[in-house]
Amino acid sequence: MVIDLKRCVSCHSCTAACKAEHSTPPGVFWAKVVRVESGRYPTVVRQGLPLLCMNCKEPECEKVCPTGATKKRPNGIVVVVSDICVGCRYCSVACPYGARYFAEDWKDYFTGTKEPSSIYAEHLRKRWLEESDRGVVSKCNFCVDRAEAGRTPACVEACPCEARTFGDLDDPESEASQLIVKRRGMQLHSEYGTEPSVYYLPAR
Repeated sequence: MVIDLKRCVSCHSCTAACKAEHSTPPGVFWAKVVRVESGRYPTVVRQGLPLLCMNCKEPECEKVCPTGATKKRPNGIVVVVSDICVGCRYCSVACPYGARYFAEDWKDYFTGTKEPSSIYAEHLRKRWLEESDRGVVSKCNFCVDRAEAGRTPACVEACPCEARTFGDLDDPESEASQLIVKRRGMQLHSEYGTEPSVYYLPAR
């Protein structure tokens, strides 16, 4: 995935779309936008920085998982198999991007309790438990079901500024690969050696 920081306006549409797609409970943000500052007074610049799982080519999370619940698929997407995950959270500690979340149980957004406050809340609870289950680690998986069906992730589809591009980074002719070359795309903390699959295009 390629994220254009020049286009991003920190509207949080990606966050909302992700939550709607995956029914994540309170406190779980597979996609989020943080504000970062750079420069020195009086030329300080504030910039929105979208964050998600980097789906690394060399994922540290996969290396430390004792049960093999964290797996990298042939297409490069890193997933968590909730049926195997025991909730030890080794992967959360190993992840240098803070992209993993642990929910001991589902909670209602309005009441903060484990009991759904409406029929719709019950629907959200069911969807969450089907996808991630309670007491396990979860994270962004590039909407793997959508990707395998030839669709783009929910965050990409929802971005009103078209700041996100999803494509095959192993294909030099793909739009994503071309953007990285033309706009000098950079990885977040490339010094960690994890080879993130998310690239950022500079804002300036």
